[in-house]
Amino acid sequence: MRRFLAAALMLIVAVHARAEHIPRVTQADRTEIQRVITAQIDAFRRNDGDTAFGFASPNIQALFGDTQNFMRMVRRAYQPVYNPRSMHFEELATHDSRIEQRVDLVGPDGHPAIAIYTMEHEADGSWKIDGCQLTEPDRVTA
Repeated sequence: MRRFLAAALMLIVAVHARAEHIPRVTQADRTEIQRVITAQIDAFRRNDGDTAFGFASPNIQALFGDTQNFMRMVRRAYQPVYNPRSMHFEELATHDSRIEQRVDLVGPDGHPAIAIYTMEHEADGSWKIDGCQLTEPDRVTA
């Protein structure tokens, strides 16, 4: 019985600790997250790499090192994000204590795509893009 109680207590503590790490997102945060994503896509459309790279998190910036490497990757692997015909924001979600923004896109070729942006809340209060998973609509799993 003591083992059961100890295990139950550890589970409660673990769930509570994890819940504390899930960022609390306000309506203002939701609006800002959508603004950041839209601004980055607008920068892509203008081929303004410096501005687009500026919306990336410090981790992403360190990974690519400079604007040219980042833009080369986006042009090659993220055409629906680089130059979408249309875009529609879905609800925010939390996955593994991370905030994710799903965006339904129609790429420049007319094919639908889904971009799942992982967002990072910075110490200065700003939101940065910490990753983007691109997939086809029928390949998204719960």
